[in-house]
Amino acid sequence: MSEKITQTAGRDQLGEFAPMFAHLNDDVLFGEVWNESAIDVKTKCIITVVSLMASGITDSSLTYHLQNAKAHGVTKEEIAAIITHATMYTGWPKGWAVFRLAKEVWKENEPATNEKDRYQNSIFFPIGEPNPYGKYFVGQSYLAQISKEQIPVFNVTFEPGCRNNWHIHNVGSADASRETASDAAVSASLARAPSRALTGGQMLICVGGRGWYQEEGKEAVELLPGSVVNIPVGVKHWHGAAKDSWFSHLALEIPGEDGSTTWCEPVSKEDYGKLN
Repeated sequence: MSEKITQTAGRDQLGEFAPMFAHLNDDVLFGEVWNESAIDVKTKCIITVVSLMASGITDSSLTYHLQNAKAHGVTKEEIAAIITHATMYTGWPKGWAVFRLAKEVWKENEPATNEKDRYQNSIFFPIGEPNPYGKYFVGQSYLAQISKEQIPVFNVTFEPGCRNNWHIHNVGSADASRETASDAAVSASLARAPSRALTGGQMLICVGGRGWYQEEGKEAVELLPGSVVNIPVGVKHWHGAAKDSWFSHLALEIPGEDGSTTWCEPVSKEDYGKLN
């Protein structure tokens, strides 16, 4: 049987001013509801975090419940997936606000031993494993799936100087034989999802480091944490890290009928070298 949960905050802070509220907080909410056995405490922690997030409450009370969730076994990977999933229903501003708190609660205490570890400690989402389809990248990239529900979400991380080749997101009958690990995983996930005739394309949400995005015929755009890039179908483009910085972005593949990705030539060393 799990340890009984007790709470005295109500009486400690409001006992004389609002004794009934203190009683309801300490004896009913935490004394009875939190100790009710039909749902385990870890699940209750998750429900509470999502409820507060949905209500737009991102003050010290949410920090407390994030700490409580961590203490009852919610891992860094789990809370990242929970917040990402809830963000789809509650909105991006709430997601960013909760991630800022969660990042501090789940901050790694272990000392970083190399550049990759130091960078991992600076971002909330996991870096993941080396991209097995790295032949379409110059340099080393990594991939971690964050969410499989609704729209699949992946965190893509680039080592300094790494960038992917020029490529195009398609709908219809375009050649889908050349896909990265992200594209292949997304295609498989979407094949299991209900059919939806959406526009296709991709959205990037930058979460760490510094990088670049460029569409054919246009100047490259610098990307920093919080930058959002919307990539329509049929637009030839590339994205990757700056020469002197690690870089990570979430990749959201927008469903489209018979979606695919066509990979083209690498970004030339001359053009990439002009970017500071």
